[in-house]
Parts: sequence; structure tokens; C-alpha cells
Amino acid sequence: MFRDLSKKVRVWDSSVGPFEELAVKQLHDIASLPVVEGVRAMPDSHWGLGACVGSVIALKKAVIPAAVGVDIGCGMMASKTSLTSYDLPENLKKLRSDIERSVPHGRSLGKKMKRDVGSWDSRTLPEHVENHVKCVNDWFDRYRNDFGRISRWMNRRHPISHLGTLGTGNHFIELCLDENDQVWIMLHSGSRGIGNAVGTYFIDKAQKEMGEQLGSLPNKDCAYITSNQKSFQEYCDAVSFCQQYAQLNREVMLNSVVDQMTRAFKGFHLEGNAVSCHHNYIDFEYSKDFIITRKGAVSAKKNEWGIIPGSMGTKSYIVQGLGNNASFCSCSHGAGRIMSRKKARKQISLEEHILDTTGVECKKDESVIDESPRAYKDIDTVMKSQKDLVQIKYALKQIVCVKG
Repeated sequence: MFRDLSKKVRVWDSSVGPFEELAVKQLHDIASLPVVEGVRAMPDSHWGLGACVGSVIALKKAVIPAAVGVDIGCGMMASKTSLTSYDLPENLKKLRSDIERSVPHGRSLGKKMKRDVGSWDSRTLPEHVENHVKCVNDWFDRYRNDFGRISRWMNRRHPISHLGTLGTGNHFIELCLDENDQVWIMLHSGSRGIGNAVGTYFIDKAQKEMGEQLGSLPNKDCAYITSNQKSFQEYCDAVSFCQQYAQLNREVMLNSVVDQMTRAFKGFHLEGNAVSCHHNYIDFEYSKDFIITRKGAVSAKKNEWGIIPGSMGTKSYIVQGLGNNASFCSCSHGAGRIMSRKKARKQISLEEHILDTTGVECKKDESVIDESPRAYKDIDTVMKSQKDLVQIKYALKQIVCVKG
């Protein structure tokens, strides 16, 4: 259940424990803006760069670019497959390696590297990526020369090279088992380089356009754009494009994994429709009265399907929304961090990471310590804190985890 921190700020933290002071300050800073109608914080909330992660904001004819963030359209996709645990080999290492080969993952390192593991070689695109080239080119042509940093990014690296790629950080591809031992494919990624370029450009633009008013804000990341400014529609259009691109990015990745699984398992196929959701985005359809932005939160309208992942060693949940208007029909986007990446690398040992990922075929080295389960809140406690927001339909436990 929720509690009110102020007239505008409502939080779901009763079971998880109090939010960190910096996150609470970010919530109050945003709520103090004249264009903000209300702020909601999900139980996975924590301090974030620019704005609190896990925050949902209702705005009156305005947008706050930092409250959407730079990984615009980041989200989840999950699909049940025809396999059960009995169809899988006892050793899953080769399966993980096969998936890693089929989807570029990791940081994009630039042209000087012989093999940029984070993106495709545009000269040898797989057919299922090549099929979307014209569509993506048409999208990007609308913005190719419009915005400074976006244009520079596109001149340096063609956006098609990131389509269907995973990236780094908390992005992942997993094979999971549900309560009936059915195998699921689940993945998490966003709009890759172009979302970062768009987000960074408009965060900076909002700050510059506020001029002297910027000094009256709690901090510069509270800078907003109102609907009577030209940049408002430019930003909304660019965000809408990034959200479409992020959705397509996940679809192409899922396609890559399905192709790999089809080669590995006779008769393999997906069952039913995939569940898909954004969690860093603008909800253009929530209300005719307000603009809803979610940074690290998922739409949970009545009967709407969503995905709430845990961590590398814990459960994830497929849910249906209960349509709770008190939360602006939202729920958490995951477990939420309790340690910064820097702190996790200092405090979590490799031995602890190996122990906490027992039974999961995944990286067990220093490179993923900042993503280890101990860096995150307890997902089951988070779920208890939002039982008035969503209903659990499936509980998934990963057996394979691919990280960038």
C-alpha cells in the first residue's frame, strides 16, 4: 500500500523500507515544479542520474526530459516457448554461448576495433535485421539533420548497426522456467545509442531554453519544456520514434534467440503472444488531461500485461495490472538497486556472486559484480509492496543469463 510524503508525492515503500534520502529529495524537487500535478514512486525506487528511478510523473502540458532519461523506450519482452526443462541439456554453457554469438552484446567500441561486440557489422547484417533496414532508415531520415548531437551520432555510426543488440549494464537475455517447468525467453534492452543521443540533446536543450528561470529550479535536471515551445513537439516526436525503435530492437533480438533455439531444438516454437512493455518512456495514451512520464516504471492499466524482473539470481514476474488510479496505473519495473555500481564493486565479493547465482548459467567473474543479486532489493518484498497494483500470473526463475 502507499503512503503520502506530501500533497503531491505518494510512495509504495511499506514493505521494502524507506527510500534513500537522495531519492526522496529528487521526488520532492520534481513535485515542486508548477507544471507537475503529482508524483508517484514505485517500491523499487532509488536515486537516479537526473531524476529518481521508479518515478511516475503527471504533467500539465509539459515534459521534463531528465525524468524520462537517456535510455528512452528501455523495456522488457518475454515469451513462453514449447520447451520444458526436460528438453534442455544438463550443461547449458553451450546454449548460453550460442545465444551470445547470435546477439551482439557489450559496449560498442568504435571503428578501431576488429570486432565491435556491441553492434552488427553493417556489411553482413543477418536477414531478419536486413528486413527492417528500410523502415528504420525512414524513421531516422526524419531527424538526420535536425538536432546537433543526434546528427553527429548518426554520421559517426549508422543506427541500423544497433538494431537487435543488447548493450551493457542491467540489460540481459534470459532463459527461465515457470512454475510448470515451461521454458520462457525474456530480454531487457532499449533504444541503444540513438536514445542516449536524443535524451542528452533535449535535457541540455531544456536547460538552455529555460534561461534565467533555470536558477529558480531545485536543480538543473528539473528543467522542463512546455507545450507552447517548438521544442516540445520536437521532443515528443523524437521520444515516440525512440520508443518504436526500442520495441523493434527487442523484437529483432527475440527473433535472433528464436532462430538459435530453432536450430538447437527440434520442433521449437513460441506459444501465444509475447508480453512486452516499456519502462523509460512517455505514456501518450494515459489521459487527455495529463502527460504521464515513467522512468523505471511500467504501465499497469486494468488487465494490462507487464514484466517485473528481479536480478541475475532471483525470480522475475509476469503480471497483469489492476488499474489502480492512485499510482497513475503504474507498477515497478524491477527489484531496484540498493547499491550503486561503484559500491557494489567494492562490497560484493566474487565468491558471493558465484554463490548467489548458483544454478544459473551466466558470467561468474568480476565484470558483472555491479549486477550481482546483492546489489538489488529483494524482489519478493517489492512484489508484496505493490499487490494493490498488479496480480502475478507467472513466476520465472532464470537458468541462463546473458549480460553485455
